[in-house]
Amino acid sequence: MTATDTRAQTSPASPGPRAGQPKPPLSFKNKMSRWDLKFAPYLYISPFFIMFAIVGLFPIAFTAVISFQEWDLVRNTGSWVGFEQYVWILNDPKFWTSLRNTFSIFLLSSVPQLALAIFIAAMLDRNIRAKTFWRMSVLLPFVMAPVAVALIFSNMFGDNHGLVNNILGSIGIAPIAWHVDPFWSHIAIATMVNFRWTGYNALILLAAMQAVPREFYEAATVDGAGAFRQFWSITLPSLKPTLIFVVITSTIGGLQIFDEPRMYDNVGQGGAAQQWLTITLYLYNIGWGDFNFGRAAALAWILFIIILVIGMINLLITRRLVRDEGGRGVKTPRRGRKGVTR
Repeated sequence: MTATDTRAQTSPASPGPRAGQPKPPLSFKNKMSRWDLKFAPYLYISPFFIMFAIVGLFPIAFTAVISFQEWDLVRNTGSWVGFEQYVWILNDPKFWTSLRNTFSIFLLSSVPQLALAIFIAAMLDRNIRAKTFWRMSVLLPFVMAPVAVALIFSNMFGDNHGLVNNILGSIGIAPIAWHVDPFWSHIAIATMVNFRWTGYNALILLAAMQAVPREFYEAATVDGAGAFRQFWSITLPSLKPTLIFVVITSTIGGLQIFDEPRMYDNVGQGGAAQQWLTITLYLYNIGWGDFNFGRAAALAWILFIIILVIGMINLLITRRLVRDEGGRGVKTPRRGRKGVTR
């Protein structure tokens, strides 16, 4: 044994706190450092939650209170009537007409919009010239004011002298009653929605496409896969989370459509026979047309429940289609004795 080892064994241990002896008090600097690590993240995110509580939670709770009252806007008071407002809304035929129209316009807009957005994103993902110009161009309709878009398209789909009917007449097709027939009025309003939102969704899908590693496409090209096969086997499976996000946001926005049906004619009542009356337009007419804010608040909460139910359905679909790495559906590779993956 060397002298160094002897000194190491015989040297006394470094002094430390004995068992049962209280720890020395922390300095003010150490306390502030601990508080900073513990509370700083909550302080950073607190402005959002404070603003959300003021402009989000409070109006929602106040609307719930008003929905159970016969509200007087002038005196800012109301008398309690219970579920009477909800019963009146559910027994009104206009509610079911607006609900049917809302879902009809939503389906006529969301399905073609999603398909067209995927196609545009796939074209923008290819090696084309002036990529930035084309990507900015598809976003221009989204930047336009909704009222301006609705006014332009309502004139284009005019029954007598509209641009669309003039084009149809020039090729021998009879003019279409865009403001009379419920189906064709839904087509016209859905066209406005698609014009505004297709480019926006296309850019979201394009960002997801660009996140797919290029090595996958190179390997598929070497294996002899064509462009359609690569899109079907590589691109679409990689877009599942983004597609579900786009579907959820489109569903929420489609059920709250207001500007397009409101500006589709000069009256804003959803048509003479409520051909394109939507839930939000019906809510607006009850609140600011009849000045019955109790019924309008009840209808707002019914719409909120409908959106919540559809959101839960989308959540279930998300859990079935998309599973994270810690889920049960992900199979991890097994390794042999020498680390070779089986």
